[in-house]
Amino acid sequence: MDLVRHQPLLDAARAGDVSAIERLLAVCQPDIRRYAQRNCLVSDVDDAVQESLLVLSRKVGSLRAAAAFSSWLFAIVRRECHRMARKALSTDPWDDDKVEAWLARLPVDDLRHDVAAALESLPAHYREIIVLRDLNEMTIGEIADQLNASRAAVKSRLHRARQLTREYLLG
Repeated sequence: MDLVRHQPLLDAARAGDVSAIERLLAVCQPDIRRYAQRNCLVSDVDDAVQESLLVLSRKVGSLRAAAAFSSWLFAIVRRECHRMARKALSTDPWDDDKVEAWLARLPVDDLRHDVAAALESLPAHYREIIVLRDLNEMTIGEIADQLNASRAAVKSRLHRARQLTREYLLG
């Protein structure tokens, strides 16, 4: 959502204007759907969108900083996707303790092979971020300077790269 263009709408919705909340829901729905399609199981997308819109309509007034709207909204969608996955699978595929236990049971050589394959499966710009941060142990600032990118862009790309790597390893 283009926050600058929709700032008055967001401010009115935060103030409790019902028609502004309805318009905000309509404006945000395509972004929520795209994000849910990337983060949910295919069968959960529609439900996650509906639940996220419901949470948005009920809680938009509690949002303190309008600048945090996008990250707040996507956190809601991500949380709904994870909640639905836990319900559907009767387990949490993002449960770090279970992932650690699973990784500990793998022979080291198999794990190395799997990690190498996961890294090779990444698009080049994600693989580069993982290599710079996790293998070369560069800081976010150093990576941003080297890639001529903002710190926020580096953090976002690193998060997505790690997420894709995890999905590959767990898939």
